[in-house]
Amino acid sequence: MRNCLFWVEKLKKMKDFAGTPGTLTGLALRIAQFMFAAGSIASMATTSSFFNFTAFCYLIASMGLQVIWSFGLALMDAYALAKKRVLHNPILVSLFVIGDWVTATLSLAAASASAGITVLYFHDIGGCTIVAECFKYQIAVAFAFLSWLAVFTSSLIMFWLLAAG
Repeated sequence: MRNCLFWVEKLKKMKDFAGTPGTLTGLALRIAQFMFAAGSIASMATTSSFFNFTAFCYLIASMGLQVIWSFGLALMDAYALAKKRVLHNPILVSLFVIGDWVTATLSLAAASASAGITVLYFHDIGGCTIVAECFKYQIAVAFAFLSWLAVFTSSLIMFWLLAAG
């Protein structure tokens, strides 16, 4: 009987790690996702000609989705922290896994496409005549990659939590 209780406690601890929903580190990950995505949008939107490039428009759309998703989950994490509840419901975790993987895939695709256009157009072809604008494009792409890194970390944590049962 004691051996069985040992394994039950061991399985419970597999769910208690940094970044899970309803924890302070989970909230920090969501806030990082939100801030980097918002920074990417702000940097890109302050340029005068981002709409001339499809990849940049896709970056704005993808980061917009990331802002909405991350802000919503950050609010949920903050609420769970305030009420001292842990959000480990299997259905809820499944939703988090799917949402995180979708937004991670879209974010990586948008960041990679925008980075490719930035390198091709502004460095290889030499089409950048306004240096400040080129710098804003590069900052937007860097923020997009940082946002992807945060959401990818979160998606791996959610997948582990779902697998742990």
